[in-house]
Amino acid sequence: MSDTQLRSPSAPHPDAIIVAHGAPSDPAPQEAALRALASHVADQLPGWRVRGATLAAEGALESALEGMRAPFVYPFFMAEGWFTGTNLPKRLTEAGVKDAQQLRPYGTDPDLPAVMARTARRGAQQAGINTADAVLLIAAHGSGVSRRSADSTHEMVAHLSRTSGFARVVAGFIEEPPYLAQVARDTGQAVCLPFFALRAGHVLYDIPSALREAGFTGPTLPPIGASDETPAMIASALRRAREGGDAGAA
Repeated sequence: MSDTQLRSPSAPHPDAIIVAHGAPSDPAPQEAALRALASHVADQLPGWRVRGATLAAEGALESALEGMRAPFVYPFFMAEGWFTGTNLPKRLTEAGVKDAQQLRPYGTDPDLPAVMARTARRGAQQAGINTADAVLLIAAHGSGVSRRSADSTHEMVAHLSRTSGFARVVAGFIEEPPYLAQVARDTGQAVCLPFFALRAGHVLYDIPSALREAGFTGPTLPPIGASDETPAMIASALRRAREGGDAGAA
């Protein structure tokens, strides 16, 4: 379904844009990933115009916003922070966008814990691992500057500890203690689920490197943002926002 699909010839269609950070050194792959994600979300929302863009690709956000009226903005980020709280609103204003409604980031979406639990259980089952005897290792970004990234991860760990069915749920970080390599050494039988939105540098290089250093032998699943359930989850958040329900607006 294209981003130009209309609900009817006479009625205005809802506009939405999904925004991620992207990769400044190599923006094209992440731009393609965001466009594909937007297309999948649009398939869940007949009558909507849905586009995707990264902040890193020069002019991509501004181009995607062209012609949009009061768009719903879905940050494809794992936590609140400078990019969602300062940079993205500033970029929207500079692009001349008025009356945008920014939702809470993907990593704090109320539907995400259930998606992560199902994803982790499926990964364990496919690897022949009994969740009741295993550890769920959440590989996360962390930050040496802000606590918000780690706080978001710890909240997810607490939720999954209650609902996932794993014997234990732990987190290891790329950019702050406890570092992933350190945590992964002590997990025993485990499944690793990256708490990341996109397959980018940390997921492609840093996580595998840390797990090799730790001698981790369990399965490493794709980042949760790549889940087949993600488009429907984002569509649900956008639908709730338009209906005026608990959309998780920022």
